[in-house]
Amino acid sequence: MTRKIVIIGAGNVATHLAKALIKEGYNLCQIYSRSIESARELGMKTGVHYTTNIDDIYKQADIYIFSLSDSAIAGVAEKISFENNPLLLHTAGSVSKEVLSTFSKNYGVIYPLQTFSKQRELNFREVPLCYDANSKSNTNIVENISTTLCDKTYHMGDEERKKLHLAAVFACNFSNYMYSLAEDVLDKNNIDFEIIKPLIQETAAKINDLSPKKAQTGPAIRNDKSTMNKHKELLGDNAELKKLYTFISNNILKFKDKDGIF
Repeated sequence: MTRKIVIIGAGNVATHLAKALIKEGYNLCQIYSRSIESARELGMKTGVHYTTNIDDIYKQADIYIFSLSDSAIAGVAEKISFENNPLLLHTAGSVSKEVLSTFSKNYGVIYPLQTFSKQRELNFREVPLCYDANSKSNTNIVENISTTLCDKTYHMGDEERKKLHLAAVFACNFSNYMYSLAEDVLDKNNIDFEIIKPLIQETAAKINDLSPKKAQTGPAIRNDKSTMNKHKELLGDNAELKKLYTFISNNILKFKDKDGIF
């Protein structure tokens, strides 16, 4: 594992990926971030040299991993002077590997399918890791890194990965927003959010034994209009939440009799 790796970014994904690389013995030689706070925090956690000056990014690295927002990848890459066509990788789910093709002959993707927060530790080995690259030799390199870091790895092209990312947004980001709405309802009525956590955990655990469609419960799937109307009354004059509640309830009922959305 002598290849020199630089991580561009110091956010949630970069933090967990950097720690996983170091744990497995990779030569992570530098971290770059525009934010001095983020760069310093990750540098201190990993013991890796960090910089906020894009001109000071190490020029002789073998692999550069861009762990940035989707829209920032190309803009940051074009500001870096790469030598000897290093392997450029990004960690985004919905961005083509081709976004890096302008900057090197060697490029690809290493996409961890998980929700990451700096404040929460997790076992990176259990994270599904999707990888791809522009040539067989580069794919082999990224595959070797992926299998070293994780127990479940998947060679996945751009189009498959984009669909996977879409599914992840529904499963994770939208679900978490619903938790936030539930928390808001409880807070406004002086009810502790702790009381609903076992329900959330059991809802998630059910899919280990049942398909989500078969696990669906609640007034919408029963077409219990009386209960749904009472719920909307409780939302008072919040027209947006009433609209959201009605839209989701109607779609749950429709979905029951269909094979899916596509």
